[in-house]
Amino acid sequence: MSPVQTEIAALEECLRQAELGLDADFFEEVLADEAVLVNEEGMPFLAKQKVVDAHRPGKGPKFTRVEMSGMKIVDHGIAAVVTCQGNYESPQGNHTLNFMRVWAMKSDRWQIVAGSISKVTS
Repeated sequence: MSPVQTEIAALEECLRQAELGLDADFFEEVLADEAVLVNEEGMPFLAKQKVVDAHRPGKGPKFTRVEMSGMKIVDHGIAAVVTCQGNYESPQGNHTLNFMRVWAMKSDRWQIVAGSISKVTS
């Protein structure tokens, strides 16, 4: 793996852990202020505040298990594209999502600047 791929892989593991720990501060740090995500319905939106708010602690853990599989990291030097599949378990049920995230080096740190989410149907 390239140094960029190694750094991004470590950040992706931190992201997985932040999902389990409801770590809004992590998402506040790694999402660029103008990060654009395309949601499951194919609609783009400025995502930072919505994602940060969704990861604030509440009455208990949102997910009991989060596993990523099939991760590919394409190194573009000052950017990296990650594709993977996430399997999520919660007391409400299980679901699987496909992700694409674009990480860019901004102000000497990696941030997510764009991404997409799609639901995997059985």
